[in-house]
Amino acid sequence: MAQTLFNELNDDSISGVALKNLTAKKSILGYLITTGDATIAELSKELSLSAPTITSLMNDLISDGIIKDCGKVESTGGRRPNLYGLVPDSAFFVGVDVRRDHVNIGISDLQKNMITQKENVPYKFSNTQESLDQLCFIIKNFIEKSHIQQEKILGVGVNLSGRINYVTGYSYSFFHFGEEPLSKVLESALGIKVYLENDSRASAYGEFSSGVVTVERNVLYLNLDYGLGMGIMFDGQLYYGKSGFAGEVGHIPFFGNEIICQCGKKGCLETEASGWALTRIFKERIQDGYSTSVNIDPKLLRFEDIIKAATNDDMLSIEVVAEMGEKLGRAIAMLINVFNPELIILGGGLARAGDLLSLPLKSAVSKYSLSLVNNDTKLKVSKLGERAGVIGACLLIRNRILSLL
Repeated sequence: MAQTLFNELNDDSISGVALKNLTAKKSILGYLITTGDATIAELSKELSLSAPTITSLMNDLISDGIIKDCGKVESTGGRRPNLYGLVPDSAFFVGVDVRRDHVNIGISDLQKNMITQKENVPYKFSNTQESLDQLCFIIKNFIEKSHIQQEKILGVGVNLSGRINYVTGYSYSFFHFGEEPLSKVLESALGIKVYLENDSRASAYGEFSSGVVTVERNVLYLNLDYGLGMGIMFDGQLYYGKSGFAGEVGHIPFFGNEIICQCGKKGCLETEASGWALTRIFKERIQDGYSTSVNIDPKLLRFEDIIKAATNDDMLSIEVVAEMGEKLGRAIAMLINVFNPELIILGGGLARAGDLLSLPLKSAVSKYSLSLVNNDTKLKVSKLGERAGVIGACLLIRNRILSLL
């Protein structure tokens, strides 16, 4: 039996003419995804392939149920050509964004429409086998309840914080229990191809593809959450660095303090400007005798509770959030001076503090960045919020599978 395109995509032994045809089919799909419906003549011209070759490849894709004949094109004269387009529900992609105390998960189709999505699935993220097993259960359960045929799901994208090498599939910060790449461990558990990505980079790609980014090509996405990460877009492409770890802005030695960061070093930006830093500072102020309306056991206190209290006019919460904004503003001023980006996006849980964070942040940016550089950089809050990571994961695996990146 002849292989379908989706079988061929997972066949590492494919070579020769078959590989050449597979590459051409991916190019056809890429064109239809980015440009829309097209005729044989348009595809032939754009991809520099003969009309008979395109016709043969299109027939294969139609047989596989991936492309459909959309009918005749309106024409002022001569024979009217047929228009061809994608079948959106011929393939699906699962995006999984792992957070500290929950998971966001969703499924998109071939044309990046989100078919189903679930946010805030309860989950305890820890570097243990039990936590990994729970994550696998959540993913499998979600896929089963979606009622989408598993063979139509081409890949699962999993976003984790910390150091991820998406090429090799290794996670060096979490779930690194043996020699086998984490992506392979997850594939064995799920029975579907798995791709790993750093959560900040995936969120950056989500915003770049479906969020606040319009015409900008050089963008920094700051993931202001319990930790502090950054996704970098240069000329419309994610920047990874040599080892795939670019964007670890939270571990710049920004302060002269003796606070040990989660990375094991002292004085990292994250120690004074992050969700866990906000929580620590707030608890220290309470121990020093400051009053607050927050009535939560300190052991259970989350930075989200502090932000909520700040929006409800708790003065201590407002004070520590503003201090956090000033520190982040100084760091962003440094990033503006170094990268000269067109746009910086503020995402993650801390961004939900709104003006309480952004006003002192913008004031510090103006104070510490070079005016000529600062004037060329826009600051925006994430449009997608919690959805950015899921959308980014779905799009990244789709585009990697079809070689659109």
